[in-house]
Amino acid sequence: MLQAKLSALPVVALLSAAALLSACSTTEDDKSANWSVNKLYAEARDEANSGAYDKAVPLFEKLEGRAAGTPLAQQAQLERAYAQYKSGDQPSALSTIDRFIKLHPASPALDYALYLKGVVNFNDNLGIFAALSRQDLSERDQKAAKESFESFKELVNRFPDSRYTPDARARMTYIVDSLAQYEVHVARYYYNRGAFVAAINRAQSAVTDYKDVPALEEALFILMRSYEALGMSQLAGDARRVMEKNYPSSEYLARGFKKNDDPWWKFW
Repeated sequence: MLQAKLSALPVVALLSAAALLSACSTTEDDKSANWSVNKLYAEARDEANSGAYDKAVPLFEKLEGRAAGTPLAQQAQLERAYAQYKSGDQPSALSTIDRFIKLHPASPALDYALYLKGVVNFNDNLGIFAALSRQDLSERDQKAAKESFESFKELVNRFPDSRYTPDARARMTYIVDSLAQYEVHVARYYYNRGAFVAAINRAQSAVTDYKDVPALEEALFILMRSYEALGMSQLAGDARRVMEKNYPSSEYLARGFKKNDDPWWKFW
């Protein structure tokens, strides 16, 4: 037994030495360990300004911890959220913003936090895939769009004089137009496949839920054509009269559905 204990001592010693070396290596690798909060902030901003958002994120995170309880910590938290958003990490950005809103409900930067949350969810930049697929917000999942709208709405209601409110209002208008267009997009899909009852339901949702948006013209046309296809002449006539009253120069009434371009994948 004693021999076994003695033979184990070198192994323990080696493990302890390895752990010590690892700790020293970690300390040496962390060049920011002895930086002041001002230098840490300056370095984080430099990385962000150069587009190296993945490098800026951990620096802002360290700054938030070292400057805890100060306005600089709040600034670091918001800039970390923005860097996470720009680096493509939308879930982490939203989590950071929600944490900020929860911890600092009276912060002077709360309006910006709400605006940034709306922008992150707005997420209207599909990059190269947008050009290839010709996809817009109306053809994508609407959950994020609705959450974006709610953030902008809270900003507008609580901070009507905020510098971010005018842009938030413009984005809200775009979102409402797109949500209505989404309903029409689905209604058109059903109509083209002969599912006229489903087409009527989605087109009617657009007409009922949204006012004064461009998509309503096509929604009414889909209603009219779907009723005609089902032999419901009275309802079709009602839809036509509403169209003629509200859109007297409608191209839909004159020419029918607009011809869409071929999808991006159709090369032949």
